[in-house]
Amino acid sequence: MEMKKRISLELRNRTPAEVAELVVDNCRTSDGEVEGLTDDFKELEFLSMVNVGLTSLAKLPSLPKLRKLELSDNNISGHLETLSEKSPNLTYLNLSGNKIKELSNVEALQNLKNLKSLDLFNCEITTLEEYRESIFELLPQVTYLDGFDQEDNEAPDSEADADDDEGEDGAGPTGDYDDEDDEEEEEVSEGREVGLSYLMKEKIQDEEDDDDYAEEEDGKGEDNNYY
Repeated sequence: MEMKKRISLELRNRTPAEVAELVVDNCRTSDGEVEGLTDDFKELEFLSMVNVGLTSLAKLPSLPKLRKLELSDNNISGHLETLSEKSPNLTYLNLSGNKIKELSNVEALQNLKNLKSLDLFNCEITTLEEYRESIFELLPQVTYLDGFDQEDNEAPDSEADADDDEGEDGAGPTGDYDDEDDEEEEEVSEGREVGLSYLMKEKIQDEEDDDDYAEEEDGKGEDNNYY
């Protein structure tokens, strides 16, 4: 399916200005250029054009709110300056599986000041000596390269983060509840001890009362015998 037709179908009775996410993976461009996208997609924040046969981004429209761009498995070899001109607020860019061979091919990304994550996996550039060190030096704004930072810490997954946050949020109250349970258990335990102590005292008192009563009865018996 052609990219232009695919984009038209993905609109699903919406206007371009109403679309925040657009996925057109595995369709085809007629000449290796972006087709069917216009400046009207001004609210677009996520765009995925995986394996669509792109060789150039020259016809990428102005997408000022675009944050995440998936371009893996295409034939892009360079000329990335269009990205900083049309999508200056990109924070995530996936160029894995493209024809990026030299550091000079990604030099234009220096102008993407908000770029935090860059993926060049399966690009020829990754075979260069000191590839990672060179990229981090060339693009100091980038925190994660191919999914890992300079200390080889894996980039967090957004969904996992959300789960972790829920877990952490849940951990707080759960911990509080545990403390409350412990306090309640201590109170119950103390209550039991107090109860047992009270019962023991009552038992001892009853026994003493019984002994006193027995002594009184014995005394009465002796008095009767006397008379």
